[in-house]
Amino acid sequence: MEYVSRVPRPPLDRLIDDLYYLEGAPPYARLTLPPMPAALLIVNLGAPFRIRAGTDIETAEYADGCVVTMPTRALEFGYPLRTRSVGVHFKPWGLAPFLPMPAAELCDRPVTVEQVWGRPAIAELRDRLATADGPHEMLTLLEEELMRRLCETAGLGLVRHTSSVIAATSGAVAIGDLSVAAGVSSTHLAQRFKKLIGVTPKRLARTYRFAATVFAINPAGPIDWGDLAGGAGYFDQAHFGHEFRAFTGLTPTRYVEVRRRFLREHPGHALDGWPLPVD
Repeated sequence: MEYVSRVPRPPLDRLIDDLYYLEGAPPYARLTLPPMPAALLIVNLGAPFRIRAGTDIETAEYADGCVVTMPTRALEFGYPLRTRSVGVHFKPWGLAPFLPMPAAELCDRPVTVEQVWGRPAIAELRDRLATADGPHEMLTLLEEELMRRLCETAGLGLVRHTSSVIAATSGAVAIGDLSVAAGVSSTHLAQRFKKLIGVTPKRLARTYRFAATVFAINPAGPIDWGDLAGGAGYFDQAHFGHEFRAFTGLTPTRYVEVRRRFLREHPGHALDGWPLPVD
């Protein structure tokens, strides 16, 4: 599977972790993506893929691509035999300048790119991407499209700064202190977060803490769950286990079993860092 990634130029680098190109045969027909402190935009250039945003929601098909604000639940992706796309991994606040609606309206509700940018715009962009000369030119075209669409967004500086503090502490920060330091009320801060990220500061902190903890797990070696939970600031191992199931749908030990399966069956795969096979 071919995966090409790069960081965009300023000012997009303050909103985006990376732009990427993905092509090839997915390791499994279905992959689960547990929630991360990030938003996602995919421009699809191959056969449609399917997303199920929670067990209580119907699976939906996406032909032109999708837009996903920061999720609070795991997403299940169903891939065609071969997939081809370009995409954007946004920082939690990074999608807001490109949305015509509050991010909260899309929380855990992935939509097509057409629903966000309109049919003519995404059709033209897909045509230009499909005829581009290789992945690097495709990423340049995507970057130019994002630069063209970049808009001023009220409150973005406040949300970006506060979110950066949460990220720097891996979620281990008193939320009340953030509003005091920013000179705004906790209600105002929460409203700005909901509008631009889709979740509250408290939920963002929970997600950063979970992400930092799970990425500290080495599935190839022995794991002391008590030490891991304590080091991450969870009250106890039971609290950690509850959070783990809430984010992944799996117990910590089952998660490690699934990760080990991925590594065993697809060593060195481009997607081996996070997606989980669906049993």
